[in-house]
Amino acid sequence: MRILLSNDDGINAPGLKALEAIARQLSNDIWIVAPELDQSGASHSLTLRDPLRLREVADKTFALSGTPTDCVLFGVNHLMKDQAPDLVLSGVNHGANIADDITYSGTVAAAMEASLLHVPSIAISLCVAPGASAHWSTVEHYLPDIISKISSSVMDPYTLMNINVPNLSSDSIKGVQVTHQGQRNYQDQLHECTDPRGKKYYWIGIVDHDGRGEPGTDLEAVRDGFISVTPLSLNFTHEKSLTRLNQLFSKDKTDEAA
Repeated sequence: MRILLSNDDGINAPGLKALEAIARQLSNDIWIVAPELDQSGASHSLTLRDPLRLREVADKTFALSGTPTDCVLFGVNHLMKDQAPDLVLSGVNHGANIADDITYSGTVAAAMEASLLHVPSIAISLCVAPGASAHWSTVEHYLPDIISKISSSVMDPYTLMNINVPNLSSDSIKGVQVTHQGQRNYQDQLHECTDPRGKKYYWIGIVDHDGRGEPGTDLEAVRDGFISVTPLSLNFTHEKSLTRLNQLFSKDKTDEAA
């Protein structure tokens, strides 16, 4: 199996080293294309107005001056164009990517890009709280088996898997749960500051949120000590609204005909 690795924390992130250790338990054909700098919160953005610069770090290992999406696009369509990867793994992110985090996450976006390029993909995150030590060994212990099970099944087109691991020791993990995406109540933290010249500037800081989750969600699973596996779809169509709108505009056509 040929595997492409990427992330949003950057080429030197410890989570990427953990991901490589996981991948090498599954295959000897490992490629890495990761951002040169931290791209957390980049979401599914492309670099369109600046050139991309590639730096070879080691054999089959590259740093790219772009976003996680750029990295996967570059890896699949350029570096590996003669033989596409069989699987893209993104992570391991230092921090959770559950519930609404998915909309901001560069980690998940890298997996999204792979899915758009018709390559099965998995995003992986370790739910580390700010200031806490990361249990990378827990991810390395559990993920090879989980990835093997997922990659052995056929994934539907334009889908990806989002895995979140509680930041616990290996023997404290209670198991694996397949979950729905949860929903948080966000309170954005915009910090207003003043520079030495009296000019105001702003930082978007750590976002406060209500981390409680409904039954069956990724939030609940991680809170209760389970590894969460959530299947995501790139088809954003809301089926209930689609039905209501069809009924609404069908009624308009009927009124016009009358």
